[in-house]
Amino acid sequence: MSSRLEAVVNQVFDRIIPTPNEREKMEEATALIKGRVITEVERGGLKAAVEVGGSFAKDTWLSGEADIDVFILFPTSVSRRMLGEKGLYIAKKAMKGFAWRERFAEHPYLEVNVDGIRVNIVPCYSVDKGKWISAADRSPFHTDYVRKKLSQRDLRDEVRLFKKFTKGIEVYGAEIKVGGFSGYLCELLVLSYSSFIQTLEGISKWRFGQVIDVENHYKGMHNKARRLFNAPLIVIDPIDEDRNVAAAVSKERLGELMAASRLFLEKPETSFFYPTETVPLSPDAMRGNLAKLKFDLILIVFESSKEAPDVLWGQLYKTLRAIKRLLRQRDFRVLTSSAWSNDEGLNALILELETKDLPPSKRHIGPPVDSKEAVDFLKKHLGSENTLTRPWVEGNRWLVGMSRRYVDSASMLREKLKEGGRNIGVASKFVESLKTSKIYVDEDIVDFYSSNRGFARFLTEFLRGKPKWMQLRRQPNH
Repeated sequence: MSSRLEAVVNQVFDRIIPTPNEREKMEEATALIKGRVITEVERGGLKAAVEVGGSFAKDTWLSGEADIDVFILFPTSVSRRMLGEKGLYIAKKAMKGFAWRERFAEHPYLEVNVDGIRVNIVPCYSVDKGKWISAADRSPFHTDYVRKKLSQRDLRDEVRLFKKFTKGIEVYGAEIKVGGFSGYLCELLVLSYSSFIQTLEGISKWRFGQVIDVENHYKGMHNKARRLFNAPLIVIDPIDEDRNVAAAVSKERLGELMAASRLFLEKPETSFFYPTETVPLSPDAMRGNLAKLKFDLILIVFESSKEAPDVLWGQLYKTLRAIKRLLRQRDFRVLTSSAWSNDEGLNALILELETKDLPPSKRHIGPPVDSKEAVDFLKKHLGSENTLTRPWVEGNRWLVGMSRRYVDSASMLREKLKEGGRNIGVASKFVESLKTSKIYVDEDIVDFYSSNRGFARFLTEFLRGKPKWMQLRRQPNH
C-alpha cells in the first residue's frame, strides 16, 4: 500500500469507527426497542420470536450513521396478509410516542426514529433454512452468517471502509431509487476479497457478468450462474444458492463503482468517501447557465399521492421510460434524463434533448423497390397531404419527403399527457396527475427551480454532468 493510500485510509478509519459512547447509546436503544416489541408480542398472546439484525447486530455500522433492524418472526401458520397486519400492529403499539412511518417492501414494515436512530421493525416467518416464504425470512440467517464470518474486528472495519466508499460515490442502497449495493452485498464482497483495498482491486478488474460465489455453490461453473441469473453482477447468496444478492444492482451503479475503484487506487482522495455538499446555484446563475447550454432541457412537474419509496420510484422510472420512448418515436433525440421527488407527492422528470424543435419535414425511407409493399407505399404517399415530395429511388429503396406532425417537443408532450398518458405507457398511478402537469423549457425552469431548494440541488448536480467523485473538490461557481 502506498504512503498516500495508507494516509487516506487511516484518515477515514478515524471517522467511521463507532465511539464507545455511540456503542453504549445503540445498545441501550436496542434493548429498549426489543423489550417493547417483546412486551407487545406477549400481550397479544402471539407465538413470535424477536431478533435484532442488520448492521448493528453484525457490527458493520458506521459512526454517525446508526440504524437498527428488529425482526418479528411469526410461525408459518400466519397468512401473508396477517403477517403484515399483525407486524404493523405490534410495531405501532411498541413504538407509541415515537415518530414512525409505514414502509413497504414485499410486505409492510415500520420505520421509526428513536432519538436520531433509524429503526426498522420488520415482520417475517420463522422458517428452516431454504424454506423461505417471504424475502425477509433470510435476514436472520444473513445476520448469523456474517457474524460468524466477520468474527475478527479488523475485517469488520474493512467492511466499514467499503460501505463508506460506496456511500461516498453514491452507489449504496438496493432500493429502486438507487439500484445499488446493499449492506449485505458489501459485507459479502469484503468477505470474498479479505480487505477493503483488495476488494477495490478486484472490482477494478471486473467485467459485466462478474460472478462472486463465496461458498462455491456452483463449483466454479460461473457460466451456469450467468445463464440462471442473467444480471450485470452475480453474487451468490451463501445461504441460498438460488438467489443473486446483487439482483438490484443496475448497470449504471456497477459501472460507476468499477470506475471509481480504478480512479481511487490511482489517486486516493478522502473526497471519494466524503464528497463536498452540493451548493445550489443562485437562480440568476442557473438562468445564465441554462441560456448557454448547447442542448435543450424539458422539465415535467406534477403532484401525486404519497407512496412508499420503492413504489414511487418504480412508477417514476416507468413513466420516464415511456416519455423517452415517445420522444424518440417522434424523432426527438434524448441525450440523458433523470427523475426527482421530494417523497411527499411532488415529482419532476427532466430530459436533456439534442434540440427541442425539429424541421417541419423529414426524409422517410420506404420499402425495397422490388418488394410487394412497394406499390402500396407509392399509392399511399402519392395521395397523402403529409407527402411533401414525389417518391424517389435511392439505392434499392423508395424514399419520400414528409411533413412532421410534431415539431415542438414541449407542445407534443402537453398534448399527449392531457389526452391521458396511459396510452403511451406512463405509470397508471400518474395518469390523472400528469394531465395537469406543468412543463418548463430551458430558462423557464428557473421559475420552479427558485421555489424548491431540494430540486435546485438536484438540478445543479444534474447539470454538472459527472459524478462528484470525478469532480474531486471542484464546485460550480455561484
